[in-house]
Amino acid sequence: MLRNFTVLILVLFIASINGYAQKNDNKLQDEAVIRAGVKQMETGWNAKSGAEFAKLFAEDSDYVVINGFHIKGRAANAAVHQQIFDTIFKNTNLTLVVEQIRFLRTDVAVVHVFGTRRPTRESDSALIGDARITMTMVKNDGKWEIAAFQNTAIQPQGGK
Repeated sequence: MLRNFTVLILVLFIASINGYAQKNDNKLQDEAVIRAGVKQMETGWNAKSGAEFAKLFAEDSDYVVINGFHIKGRAANAAVHQQIFDTIFKNTNLTLVVEQIRFLRTDVAVVHVFGTRRPTRESDSALIGDARITMTMVKNDGKWEIAAFQNTAIQPQGGK
């Protein structure tokens, strides 16, 4: 009887370790997919493609721009970005760095990203800007998408 109980405890222990490892592997895979999606946005910006930039956004996403303007939906997001890529931001590059991914549930994550926009020409120094981005991402049918995006300008410190 004691031997059967010991075997049962051992089996339960091994099962719990296996379950934890599998959950951790899924989390690492999801983090990698989210990071790749953020990289896709950066690539879209630098290629000046509104469609590529907006690809990660859900069809019905909400995007609050750095100036407070609210863009509703992926198609509008792509169109607005294409317009700024063709005009004011055509001579800029963007770097996005994921600072934190926090899973609220296995299918919902809050992602904080640091963004740096720099001009490609010295004469466009007014286009320099840093931002902190907060994204709420959801996993729909196995695909991570941005449901909500808030872009906040970081003011230069020390009078710079």
